Amino acid sequence: MPLIMGMSMLLVCQFAGELVAKGLTLPIPGPVIGMVILLVALMIRGKVPSSLRLTGEGLLRYLTLLFVPAGVGLMVHFELIGADLWPIVVTLVASTAVTLGATAWVLQRLQRGHARRNGRSSGGKA
Repeated sequence: MPLIMGMSMLLVCQFAGELVAKGLTLPIPGPVIGMVILLVALMIRGKVPSSLRLTGEGLLRYLTLLFVPAGVGLMVHFELIGADLWPIVVTLVASTAVTLGATAWVLQRLQRGHARRNGRSSGGKA
């Protein structure tokens, strides 16, 4: 019964996310909105229900199986990917660099704020 309750919670949040995404014609996938809904609900509740924890751990155990369709897609569309290999490589490298830069910038800002709150110098210019 706990697995059914946990899976029901996940599916209800996903369904609510789909309703919000379709109803407001948002360019965000419904499951992503559903995850935000679940996050807000868990933050309000203050803890994760045992049924949801059990379901989540069970799903995570088999997470690697979800990569099989992506691997098959790569093999099926290998020629198509090969034709656009350089734009794909450039995009991957550029997006990785932007992500690393943004992450470093956010971390630096958070460390400065933390140092100011504790009354220590941040060691750099503000």
